[in-house]
Order: sequence, then C-alpha cells, then structure tokens
Amino acid sequence: MVILFVLVGLTVLAVLGGLHWYAWRRLVRDTTSGPGPARRLGTVLFVAGPLLMVGALVAERAGAPFALQRTLAWPGFLWMPLSLYLVLALLAGELVRPLLLRADARRAARRQESDGAVAPTAAEGAEPRESARSASGAATAGKDRPEPAEAPEPAGRAEPVGPVELTGSAELTGSAELTGSAEPTGSVEPTVPAEPTGSVEPTVAVPAPSRRLFVSRVVGGAAAAVAVGTVGHGTYGVLRGPRVKRVTVPLAKLPRSAHGFRIAVVSDIHLGPVLGRGFAQKVVDTINSTQPDLIAVVGDLVDGSVKNLGPAAAPLAGLRARHGSYFVTGNHEYFSGAEQWIQEVRELGIHPLENARTELAGFDLAGVNDLQGESEGQGPDFGKALGDRDTTRACVLLAHQPVQIHEAVRHGVDLQLSGHTHGGQLWPGNLIAAAANPTVAGLDRYGDTQLYVSRGAGAWGPPTRVGAPSDITVVELASREA
Repeated sequence: MVILFVLVGLTVLAVLGGLHWYAWRRLVRDTTSGPGPARRLGTVLFVAGPLLMVGALVAERAGAPFALQRTLAWPGFLWMPLSLYLVLALLAGELVRPLLLRADARRAARRQESDGAVAPTAAEGAEPRESARSASGAATAGKDRPEPAEAPEPAGRAEPVGPVELTGSAELTGSAELTGSAEPTGSVEPTVPAEPTGSVEPTVAVPAPSRRLFVSRVVGGAAAAVAVGTVGHGTYGVLRGPRVKRVTVPLAKLPRSAHGFRIAVVSDIHLGPVLGRGFAQKVVDTINSTQPDLIAVVGDLVDGSVKNLGPAAAPLAGLRARHGSYFVTGNHEYFSGAEQWIQEVRELGIHPLENARTELAGFDLAGVNDLQGESEGQGPDFGKALGDRDTTRACVLLAHQPVQIHEAVRHGVDLQLSGHTHGGQLWPGNLIAAAANPTVAGLDRYGDTQLYVSRGAGAWGPPTRVGAPSDITVVELASREA
C-alpha cells in the first residue's frame, strides 16, 4: 500500500511538472527572443508558483502555524486555478497557432508582391536614385561645367606613369574605363563626387520579430488574458458571497399543515486561512434575509482547528430561524477535530445531529455523520438515526455526501439534503465530480427518495469558482394534499 501511494504521488508530481514545463515553454521561452530579464522573471514565476501551491496544501493539512498558512494560502491556492486555465487556454491555442502562421505568411507574401509591383526595375529603364545620380554625373563628363574642387590625393596610390586616355566619345552610361596607354584627347580633370548638401544620418535596420515569435506572443498573450480574467471573475464570485436559490420539493407524506415549510440549506462554507470572519458574516446575513423556518448546515464548515478558526465562526451565532439551526459533519471536520467543532457549534446555538433524529411538526428531521468519520469510529449510523421512526411520517435527512443516498433509499427517507461536490468548483472539475457522485448539483430522484445537492457557499483551496457558482438554497416543502 505504501509503495502504491508513493507511485501515485510520483505520477502526480510528474504530470504537474510536465504541465508546468509546457506552460513555461509556450508563455516564456517561445515569446522571448533570447535570455534576458523577461525570460528570467517568467522562469522564476513558473518555479515559485507550483512550490507555493504545494506549500499551501501541505501547511494546511499538516496543521502548520496559522500565520504561515495564511501567508501561503493566497498565492499558493490562486496559482492552482491560474495554472489550470493557462494550460487549457494554451492547448486551445495549439489549434489556432498553425492558422495564424499561415495567415501571416500569406500576408507577408502579398506585401512582397505589392512592393515588387510598385518599384520599377532596372530592366524597365528605372534605376535607384544613387545609380541615376551617378549616371547623370557621368553623362555630363566632357561638357562645359564648372571645374570641381580639387580632390585630395588618395593615400598609398602611385602617380600615373603615362598619359591617360578617357575612352568613349559620346555618353558614358556608367563608370569610365581608363586604359592608361594613349595620349589624352583633351585636358581632363578627374571627377570628384560632390559633397552632400546636408548631413545624412545612417539608417540602421531593426529586424522585425519572426513570424513564429510574433504568433507565439499573440497566442501566449491571449491565453494569459483568458486565464487571468477567468480566475479573477471566479474569485470575485466567491468573495462577494453566495447567491440564493429556491427549489420546491413535493413530498407525498407531508401533511397540509407543513406545506410551504422552508429550509435554508448551506454547505461547504470552508472557513479557513482564506475565507474568514467577514465571509462567515456574509453567509449569515444572506441566510437570515430569506427568513427560513429552519437552517440546515450540511458539513464542511471549516478547514482548521477551533483554536485558529473559532473567531471566524463566531458570526454563526447570529443565525435566526423559527425552528432553529441544525448541523451534520462533513469530511473536512474530521481533518480539523470533529469533536471540538461539534462542541463549538453547539455553543454557537446550532444543534448537531450525530446519527440522530428530531421530530418537527409535520415531518422528521434526521442527520448522519460523514463517511470520513469511519476512520475515527464515528461514521454514519442510519439504523441509529432512522431505525425506530414512524414510517408514515415524512422524513428529511441531512447527510454531507450524496453517495449516502443509497442507504437513505433503503431506510425510506423522503428527501436527502447534501453538499460536498461544490458542483465541481472549477470547470471541468464537474466531470470528475460526476464520476464520483450520483448527483453533482440540483434535485434528483432515486426510487421514492429525492436528493438535493447544494453547490456550497464557499470554496476549498482556491477561493475561486468557475462554472459552479456558490449558493444557499431555500428548499420549500410542498404537500400533495394542499
């Protein structure tokens, strides 16, 4: 078992390392022309990001000092969704990259053709400006013109030993040829090019980036913008607080007197090093604004000890409902000290249902511990919670994980309220959540039992949600007799 665990861990690290190398290559190496500050900065980012991410996870699970957890949490946990959406955006960019390269190549070819059509060639009788100037100067040789200034004698050249004759009697189309053999036909002064009338600065051609570099920058920049925008929007959605959903659930055994009974369902608040007291207050205010008849807190309230997070959970004492507030454990309570938290929520005025049941007017409300409690001998006990109840009465069960629905069906539960999945939290995490849970979010029916799964109010790890907005659900029970 230990060997298997090590192999799985090494495989996960190898996959993470490969994905980060791919993202570094596309975003840093391919978008820079060579070593320099930009490449060094990008390399530091892609090394520090995954290290902070692993550090944040290890610090939380190992119970490191809370100050250290909070220091690592924000950068470490945010790198998790940022790297995910960078990789996804870059993979999508691989489909666009060849199209952009071809389009840019065609544009460059058309530009070259256009330039060739506009500029006349020497064969068509047009020459560059410098050649025309030279031809003009040569054509006037031998004609009456002011004598040019005497040119300085070139260093290191000997005097001609014989007379020099300038061949070509009519026009010179180019440079004159000196034979140095016969007598000159006339007195010919050497032609010296005229000095330019103004100072000419030499032009230095700055090479444009290659097509591949240009396309890499376009694709990389677009991918970075998409990833940052996605994570920013998803983080804002969590920090502003959950929104209220309303669902009506008809129950065959519910009496007319309980018709319209409203249960505010909140799960997965995940108070911790990122989401603290201020977030808890937003959740309380949102729940109280719905004026529910009963409040059900269905697990994963915290990610940390009572010592560290007791002050953050303190606003929960302000929850208000006509029939009170009830709580069942989630898997994260058993990572954080479930017994201490059960006592803490009791002191906050919330009633824990530890494999227990209470009778309300019109239906029974039951709760079971989370499956994670089995590791501490405190797992779910459906027989204890439901075994001796009156089966003619409607029953609503609080159970953190949706997979507990199968036991609920066997025990004749009418409605199970759950959380745990976060709706996937980060797309495409909903696909993974769907593989592990019978229902990811919303209302489903299993035989005579209905299951409602909340996406949760908070977030685990990164305070970010994409494609799975946070919610507090007001479940309104409906009687078929009404």
